Amino acid sequence: MKNHSAIKKFLFACLVLVAGSALFQGCGKPPGAGGEGVLGSDAASRVYIKPGEYDEFYAFLSGGFSGQLAVYGIPSGRLLKVIPVFSVDPEKGHGFNEETKPLLNTSFGFVPWDDAHHPELSQTNGQTDGRWIFINGNNTPRVARIDLSTFETVEIIEIPNSGGNHSSPFTTENTEYVVAGTRFGVPFPQKDVAISSYAENFKGALTYISVNPESGDMNIAFQVLLPAFDYDLAHSGKGNSHGWTFFTSYNTELKNTLLEVNASQNDKDFIAAVNWKKAEEYIKAGKFKEVPSRYFDNEYSESTHTAVSKIGDKVKVLIPSECPGLVYFLPTPKSPHGVDVDPTGEYIVGAGKLSADLTVHSFSKMMKAIENEAFETTIDGVPVLKYEDVVAGVVTKPGLGPLHTEFDGKGNAYTTFFISSEVVKWKLGTWEVVDRGPCYYSVGHLCIPGRRLQAARRQVPPGA
Repeated sequence: MKNHSAIKKFLFACLVLVAGSALFQGCGKPPGAGGEGVLGSDAASRVYIKPGEYDEFYAFLSGGFSGQLAVYGIPSGRLLKVIPVFSVDPEKGHGFNEETKPLLNTSFGFVPWDDAHHPELSQTNGQTDGRWIFINGNNTPRVARIDLSTFETVEIIEIPNSGGNHSSPFTTENTEYVVAGTRFGVPFPQKDVAISSYAENFKGALTYISVNPESGDMNIAFQVLLPAFDYDLAHSGKGNSHGWTFFTSYNTELKNTLLEVNASQNDKDFIAAVNWKKAEEYIKAGKFKEVPSRYFDNEYSESTHTAVSKIGDKVKVLIPSECPGLVYFLPTPKSPHGVDVDPTGEYIVGAGKLSADLTVHSFSKMMKAIENEAFETTIDGVPVLKYEDVVAGVVTKPGLGPLHTEFDGKGNAYTTFFISSEVVKWKLGTWEVVDRGPCYYSVGHLCIPGRRLQAARRQVPPGA
């Protein structure tokens, strides 16, 4: 499917978990008000797209345990295509024919299924550009790249030293990297050890996958070795915070049994702020350790219509205690799940699943705290910044079970709450709740179509 004018309309990535999704768009009048409500005669006409015409947006929805990526038209709601990624697909032959079988090779053997999350479009200057879309395989840690000129999976790379791959595949502002944080700690180096030695022998690796700006080819650039917390989600900075990535973490207690209780003791867990620009400097200076690690990088060639597997045997690992300024921990209540960065790059929203409030950190305050060495303590060489020195504000009692936040580019934020089943609108800067919309399901991810384009347009001078 080659239509570059349509591809340019891929202005947002709809991130969808099994928990559900929400989509914000204009609403009509209530039922009975001029026939324009959901039961009105023109409800269908407002989302009708004539044959041969394109939807305004395409939504990319992860399939969870289907292992696939679905493409829907917005506003029509038409299912346009299911793109096979991590699972065999009898309809299209993906994973069945000899040409595509190598795409599903891993160091564990041929793995024809996975749990796919978090589609993320490639970006240029912080704007989605429609070249590629990335999606993770959460079970057998993998990241796939789909070419949006063909709507086909063209590469799947395995992530070594990882147990789960939930905090991926979030891209940096110019798609320099796709990030992949381990959900659970693993023995490091890889070996058989007792789970009771979790705190002593397990570590958490945050992986940076480089993306060739011309071909899209992915490679494991480096890993950052951190304590064996559970790294849940991530987002990279933009604007002034470009060059940083923020990962939420929980189980800072380093427990391995009865996690619902034992991993919920601390009042604050952490958002890990990783300075990947500084990491590049350390890699260039040779301040890394080369660690043996076996993983597969599978690529499909459009010219030969054949996939081949390459096997990696080592990765470059950076250790924070040996690389000052590489990572900082931002205390964040409590078991934070989502971490989202507003369009300006200033505000970092940490959604504590077990917190009654939403915590928002300030990037500029974080940088000042680093300059002033406002540290509470140090953990494995990582400074813990003082909470009061980095927090920008708190949204008090917005709902129960916050997960993810999106922004409309107009100073408003929208957060999903999976326990109280609602989407809550609040104001950046004043931190006040201004509206809420109930949902009939445990809502998870959400998206705002075109909000990045809208924000960009507002920055263009009149007449330009």
